[in-house]
Amino acid sequence: SGANLSGVCLSDANLSGVCLSDAYLSNADLSGANLSGANLSGAYLSGAYLSDADLTGANLSNASLSGVNLSDANLSGVNLSGAYLSGAYLSGADLSGANLSGVYRGEAI
Repeated sequence: SGANLSGVCLSDANLSGVCLSDAYLSNADLSGANLSGANLSGAYLSGAYLSDADLTGANLSNASLSGVNLSDANLSGVNLSGAYLSGAYLSGADLSGANLSGVYRGEAI
């Protein structure tokens, strides 16, 4: 899609199955949002806030997630292959069954 949604507030929104591939979502507030099954491949989410978000089965392959807050997020079954997670905050996040092949972690916390 390539949409520019930088800084948008979509907290608690139902975005299940949405296609936001290659979208710009830097500094967006997606806390508590339902993004299950969403396509966020190649998306730029630097500094986004996704605490408590449901990303079950979402596609985040090759996404830029530097400095993202994913605390207590549900990332079960997520495709994170090739994603950039440097400086990402993952405390309490559920990564069960996630595809982490080729992930760049840098200093993920």
